[in-house]
Amino acid sequence: MLNIFLRWIAYALAIVFISWIIPGIEVENFLSAMFVCIILALINTIIKPLIEIIALPVTVLTLGLFSFVINALMLMLAGWIAPGFEVEGFFSALFGSLLLSLFALGISRI
Repeated sequence: MLNIFLRWIAYALAIVFISWIIPGIEVENFLSAMFVCIILALINTIIKPLIEIIALPVTVLTLGLFSFVINALMLMLAGWIAPGFEVEGFFSALFGSLLLSLFALGISRI
């Protein structure tokens, strides 16, 4: 249980850090970042697998690069749903999702 809570805090800190680095991604406060973590977890659990199945031919044709586009769209969806979290533009979402994926690699080792 403590491990899950530590990961949740680490993801929220990563989202706050990404909002400082990338223009176009804004988080009001740490509580909003923690709420974004919950929203992203739900999106990645429910919606993302459906989108990946639908987009499988395009993903195969682009040798997997379209998965970056899917990740960016999921981050933009989280920005649309979550209060206190804004993602302005596709390229901000793309770079933000890339950085969040890199942080997720390190956080998953906690």
